[in-house]
Amino acid sequence: MSDLPKDFDPIAVAIDWLDACRQRNLEALLDLYTLDASLACECDQSTIHRGRAALEAYWQTRLNGFSPGAFGLEEIVPAADGVVLDYLNGDGKPVRIHFTFDATGKILQTRCGLLTRPRDANGAGVRS
Repeated sequence: MSDLPKDFDPIAVAIDWLDACRQRNLEALLDLYTLDASLACECDQSTIHRGRAALEAYWQTRLNGFSPGAFGLEEIVPAADGVVLDYLNGDGKPVRIHFTFDATGKILQTRCGLLTRPRDANGAGVRS
């Protein structure tokens, strides 16, 4: 991420991504990605979606109907090559998504998968 502009805030982009999902704003969501971005999803099965049209098809179905707690922020942390965000998906299941960015600060790649957390003695999820 050293080639990024000095004022670039990857966490802010991830929050913008989450806000666009909550608002079901497909155009705003897609505008955060590069034109040739890819999304590797392991939430249901392992699939890779490349380019704006493929991302649009992927996100359109996921933004159409979701539970009230969907896209709730669980945790967000910077990573050496981007940002890792834990959130609740449209079904209310915890997901971890990893963002990497291009030199202009657009999302170049996302990789997501369901997050499994062990339970503590009180039944609450334990962060890993």
